[in-house]
Amino acid sequence: MADKKLLLIDGNSILYKAFYALYHSIDRFTNSEGLHTNAIYGFNNMLQTMLDKVHPDMALAAFDFGKVTFRTKLYADYKGGRHKTPDELIEQFDGVKKLLSARGIKSYELENYEADDIIGTLSKQAEDMGYETTIVTGDRDLTQLCSDKVTVSISKTGTSNIVHYNADYVMENMNITPNQIIDVKALQGDNSDNYPGIEKVGPKTALKLINQYGSIEKLYDNIDEISGKKLKEHLIEGKKNAFLGKKLATIKRDAPLEIGIEDVPYLGDQVDELVTFYQKMNFRKFLRELNSSHEVDDSSVNYHALSTQNVDDLSNINLNDCTFYLEMDGDNYHNAPIVGFVLGNGNDWYVSRDIEMLKSTSIKSILENSKVTKNVFDAKRTYVGLNRLGIHLKSVNFDMLIVSYLLDTNDNSNDLGKIANLHDYYDVKSDEEVYGKGAKRSIPDSDDKFFSHLVKKAKAINDLKVPLFDKLKDHNQKDLYHNVELPVTFVLADMEINGITVNSEYLSNMGSKLKERISEIEQSIYNMANEEFNIGSPKQLGVILFEKMGLPVIKKTKTGYSTAVDVLEQLAPDYPIVQKVLDYRQLSKILSTYVDGILKVVNDSDNKVHTRYLQTLTQTGRLSSVDPNLQNIPVRTEEGRLIRKAFVPHKSDWQIFSSDYSQIELRVLASITGDTNMQEEFMNNDDIHASTARRIFGLSSNDEVTPNIRRQAKAVNFGIVYGISDFGLAKNTGISRAKAKEFIDKYFAEYPGVKKYMDDSVEKAKANGYVETIAHRRRYIPEINSKNFHQRSFAERTAINSPIQGSAADIIKIAMINMAEAIKDMHAKMLLQVHDELIFEAPVDEIPKLEKIVPSIMDSAVKLNVPLKVKSHYGKNWYDLK
Repeated sequence: MADKKLLLIDGNSILYKAFYALYHSIDRFTNSEGLHTNAIYGFNNMLQTMLDKVHPDMALAAFDFGKVTFRTKLYADYKGGRHKTPDELIEQFDGVKKLLSARGIKSYELENYEADDIIGTLSKQAEDMGYETTIVTGDRDLTQLCSDKVTVSISKTGTSNIVHYNADYVMENMNITPNQIIDVKALQGDNSDNYPGIEKVGPKTALKLINQYGSIEKLYDNIDEISGKKLKEHLIEGKKNAFLGKKLATIKRDAPLEIGIEDVPYLGDQVDELVTFYQKMNFRKFLRELNSSHEVDDSSVNYHALSTQNVDDLSNINLNDCTFYLEMDGDNYHNAPIVGFVLGNGNDWYVSRDIEMLKSTSIKSILENSKVTKNVFDAKRTYVGLNRLGIHLKSVNFDMLIVSYLLDTNDNSNDLGKIANLHDYYDVKSDEEVYGKGAKRSIPDSDDKFFSHLVKKAKAINDLKVPLFDKLKDHNQKDLYHNVELPVTFVLADMEINGITVNSEYLSNMGSKLKERISEIEQSIYNMANEEFNIGSPKQLGVILFEKMGLPVIKKTKTGYSTAVDVLEQLAPDYPIVQKVLDYRQLSKILSTYVDGILKVVNDSDNKVHTRYLQTLTQTGRLSSVDPNLQNIPVRTEEGRLIRKAFVPHKSDWQIFSSDYSQIELRVLASITGDTNMQEEFMNNDDIHASTARRIFGLSSNDEVTPNIRRQAKAVNFGIVYGISDFGLAKNTGISRAKAKEFIDKYFAEYPGVKKYMDDSVEKAKANGYVETIAHRRRYIPEINSKNFHQRSFAERTAINSPIQGSAADIIKIAMINMAEAIKDMHAKMLLQVHDELIFEAPVDEIPKLEKIVPSIMDSAVKLNVPLKVKSHYGKNWYDLK
C-alpha cells in the first residue's frame, strides 16, 4: 500500500510571493467591494499546482501568529529590518483563509511560534508515521527539513515556477546535508530575518567551513586549526552571534501544537462554498475551471447534423423566434474563414460545417425574414459574415454580446463561453478550451466535438436571453439597447462593409520619401555619436547618450537609462542629437504603423480598407477601431496629417465630407452640471476658453485674453473634465503648482455647478458602485472605495469623467443612427466615425444637401440644456477638407 501524503503550506510566505508576483496587476485585481485580490488569486494558482502534483490525503496551511515569538525574546531585532506589510496585502489574509476552507484545507497558527515551526513539527510527526510530506514555501530556510520522506517545494518566481528540494538535491547542489543548512546560516547571518552572523563570513566561506567541520560546534572545538588570522579573529569575536544565529535559524520540530496529523484531512473542494467565494472575489477564470471539472459530458447535447437531404426539414424551428450562431476562424470577420453555423431554438438544433447550406432557400429565408426575430452573439460580426455570402440578416432582437457589455462595461471579452460564465452560466466552454490558442489553435476535425461546442454556444444565447433582458430592464437600459446600441451595430456594419478607398500609390511614394528621410537622420545621428548603433534599442541609445556623450541623466530604470519621450524632450533643446532621435522615432512610427500598416490591409479587390469598430471594448461606450485603426491617424505633426491624403472617395468626381462636434464634452459638462455661467456662455455662442480665461484671470473682457492665457484656460477646461489635479495642470501648462491650484480654485468659484457635479458624482459612485451617462450607460467603479489612495483617486477621476465622455459617445451614436436613415435614398455613404467626427463620401452635387442635413441631424441628436455645434468641411481627400 502506498504511503499516505501530507501537503504543508507556508501560508505567509506563499501569500507574500503571490502578492508581489501580481503586484504589477494589482489595480486589475479588485472585487466589487473594492477588496484587493491579487495575492489570493496567485495563492490559488499555486495551490492548484501543488494539489495536482501531490494529491494529498492530509493538508494544512500554517500562518504566523504575530511578530512576537520565542525568537524575538532571544533577539529583539529578529526580522526587525522588514518593511511594513502593505495594507493591500493585509486585507487579503482573511480572504485566503476562507479560500483554504472552501478548498477543504485547514489553516492553523500558534501563539509564540512561526508558521515554519508548525510545519517543522507536523512534518516530523508525519515522517515518524511513514507519510510522504511535501512542504510548499517561498522561503529557502525550510530546506533544512528535507529528508527521504520530506520534499520542500520552493516557489522561485511568481507562483508557478517551483523547484522541488529533497535531501539528495541539497547534497548535490550544496554538498551538505539539509540539517547543516542551519549551521551555514548561523555563520553567514540572515539579512531577511535580520540577525548578524560572523563579520566578513559570506555564503562561500560559511559553506566551506561547514563542509570541513560539519557543524559550528565542531568548528569552534577546532578553532585553533583555522589558518587565516583575520578569519580566526572574526570567528572568535562572533562566537556568540554564531550560536545565537543557530538557535534563531533552527526550525522547531517539537512545537506544542494543539493538532496532529489526524486533525488535518484534505477534504477536497467544497463546491458550493467555493463557488460563492469565487463569485465574491470576481474570479471568473476559477469559476470556469471549477465548472469544467464538474460539467456534463459533451455527448449529452442533442443536435441534427444538416445535409442536403434534410436541409429543408426545419419544421421544428419556431418561426417567430430563433437562435443563430455563425462560427469564423479568426478575429477579422471581413476575411476570416466561415467554418460552421447552428440554427434552432430550445432543444432543436441544426448544425453544419457546409457553408453552402446557409444559401439554401429554407435557411436563407429564415435569416432574411423580418418577421422572424433572431437571437445572436455579436450581431455585427454575424451580419458582415452573412453579407459575404449574399445573405442579409434581419430582425435581430437579442445580441448577447452587446447586452452583456451594457450590463457591465468592465467585462468586455469577445468570447461567448467566457461571457456566459460572467452570468453564472457554465454549460459552455470558451473557444480557447475547445480550439486551443495561438499557433496551436485549430477547429476540431471531430464533428461531434465541433458541433457540440456550436450547439452549446447557441443554447447559451437562447438560455441567457430572458435573464439578461431582465437585468437590462432592472438597470433601466432597455431603451439604450433597443434604440441606440443595437441599431448602431448595423450602421457600423454597413460602414465597415462599404470601407474607405485608399490611394495606395500615394502611400507608397510617401513611404519611399520617409525611408530616405529616416536614413538621412540615422546617418546624422551616427556622425554625431561617432559610431553606428541600434537607435531603436533604448539600452544602446542610453549608453551612447549618457555614458559616451555624457548627457545629464534625468531618469534611470531597472535596466539602465530612461530614453522615454518625456526625458528626451527635456534634453532636446540643448542637445541636437536628441532632437534627431525624436525625429527618427516619429518618422519611423509613421512609416511602420501608418504607411506600411495601412498598405498591408488594403483589399486588392476594391482598393479599400475595411476597419472593424469594436463596440464592446471601452468602458465609456466610445468606439475603437482596428485592422486598421482609423481613429488614430496622427494630427499633431504635418508628416502624420499627410497620411490623410491617401483616403479618397471611390470615384474621382466625388468628395470627402466631414462634420464634427465642437467642444462636445464641455457642452455635455455644462448641460449635466446645470452651471448657469457655463450654460450662458454656450447659449451666447461665446468662446468658452476665452470666457474661462477672463473669469479665472479677472479680466474685464475677452478682448484682453492673450493666446497664452487662452491656452492655459483651455488646459483648465479640459483638465477639469478629466479630474485633473494641480500637479497635472502645472505639468501640462508649465506654470507652478501653486498657480495651478489657484486657477482650479478660481475655476470652481466661477463655475460652482461644476464643483458640485464633481462632488456629487464621486458620492454617487461610492454609494452605488457605478456612474451613468444621459442614456443610462453604466460604468462600474469598484475601486472607488479602495483603501489605496492612488487607486481610489483614479476611481474618483473616472467617476467624474465617465458620464461626460460616455454621454458624448451616446450622442454621436444617436446621430449616426439618424444620419443613416436620412441619407438612405442618397448616393452619399457614411464611411467613418472618428470620436466626435463623422466622415462621408458623396457626389459633388450632393455636397450642398449634406451641408444642410448633416449638421441639422447632429445638432438635434439629443436635447441638451445648451446647443450642440457642428462644423462641416469637404474636399478631394480627407486631408484637403475646407
